[in-house]
Amino acid sequence: MRLLGTALTVLTLLSVPAALALPTYRKQAAQQFRYDRDNPLWALDRRVVPCTYCHVKATGGAPWNPFGEAIRASFRADAQAGKHTKFPVVLHTLLASEGDADGDGYSDVLEVFARTLPGERESHPRTAEKELRAAYEKAGGIAQYATETKK
Repeated sequence: MRLLGTALTVLTLLSVPAALALPTYRKQAAQQFRYDRDNPLWALDRRVVPCTYCHVKATGGAPWNPFGEAIRASFRADAQAGKHTKFPVVLHTLLASEGDADGDGYSDVLEVFARTLPGERESHPRTAEKELRAAYEKAGGIAQYATETKK
């Protein structure tokens, strides 16, 4: 047991530089979506919140998929209104709007809850929407993705 604890400590220390190398938005999204729970090496696991959550390419950058475009549009609207809202708040607001960026019949927030990709039509929950919505509401609904940010 002691060896396991030591190994986990070493792996955690080794992961610090890699965690710092992850893009800020991905780190924030992983924590906001609670995808970092039950995964002590989440910062090293690109499957937690892959670039393809928002981008077409697995390496990120342009172009953006429909969900990424929805986030970008939210930032543009925010800027045009003279605001400087932080990413977690923009993301929460977008999810609360119950949009379906990829048009697959599941709202973006339900896809986040089910851990499928909200910007990729072929990636959608395998659970019926009604059942998934009930589980989502039981888990706390949109409040579970709320975040406090410093302004």
